[in-house]
Amino acid sequence: MPDTRGHRVVHWARIGVLTVAGLVTLQSLLLVAGAWRNDIAIQRNMGVAEAEVLSAGPRRSTVEFVTPDRVTYRPELGVLYPSELATGMRIYVEYDKLNPNLVRVQHRNSKLSIVPAGSIAMFGWLIAAVALGGLALADKRLDRQLGKVSSQLES
Repeated sequence: MPDTRGHRVVHWARIGVLTVAGLVTLQSLLLVAGAWRNDIAIQRNMGVAEAEVLSAGPRRSTVEFVTPDRVTYRPELGVLYPSELATGMRIYVEYDKLNPNLVRVQHRNSKLSIVPAGSIAMFGWLIAAVALGGLALADKRLDRQLGKVSSQLES
């Protein structure tokens, strides 16, 4: 590989693209690991309660529930695995008795985080592949330009 400024820029750009794609993959893995960790905490000290959905969204829904000791909770971060909920619904939730702010919709678990996390990682690598392809073309163009310049110098 010729050691020109353009080639060095392409080389470092490749490293940057691979680094970003690796970080996106790591983030996706950590998302699943975090969901799994939350599930373990809930299962260790599980409480079950009926809850009312106060607000519903595809990524965040808030609920209110009362524990057997008559304490009302409205977890600030919402409920885990909130898909397909609607405001006003009555649902059952599972929560960590030691930390009742950690709550999930009953019978849902971290397996639901695998598809979104995997999609993010795959989309990241798809973008990286396109970027790496563009960088390969740029590298070939630099080689051709370098070849033209060296052939002109030889003649």
